[in-house]
Amino acid sequence: MKMIRSAAVLAASMSLAWAMPALAQSNPMVGGDLVEVSSITVDDGHGLDYAQHLAGMWRQQQEYAKAQGWITGYEVLANVNKRPGEPDLILVVRFKSIPDAAEDERRAKQFRDNVKLTDAQMQAASGERAKYRKVLGSQLWQVLNFRK
Repeated sequence: MKMIRSAAVLAASMSLAWAMPALAQSNPMVGGDLVEVSSITVDDGHGLDYAQHLAGMWRQQQEYAKAQGWITGYEVLANVNKRPGEPDLILVVRFKSIPDAAEDERRAKQFRDNVKLTDAQMQAASGERAKYRKVLGSQLWQVLNFRK
């Protein structure tokens, strides 16, 4: 009985393995860029403080990443008709793929060298912003493009 069950599981898994490529070929959508979306709230009276950070260091970081080919674009969206519990801002960063651990570490070192800040200094600056800015969370989305 155990042998029959194992054979059935093997046969089912093999049929799924062959069915998946056929399903993928018939799917009219194909994965595109990845989009990281971060939800941010800013305490009253600190909108200008955070806007200056975004226009300064954050933008500099994004432009550097874009020049390196690490991201394809970025933008800041304002929640014009904000309801209770919703973010004030959405930070959007677009990229082609997620780097592996070694590439991520290489990029982090290159980035630190570019901004001329240590990890401790960057962490301290983030801590200062945390006094008036809250990150509600982030999501990772993938663009779905229509097959041609």
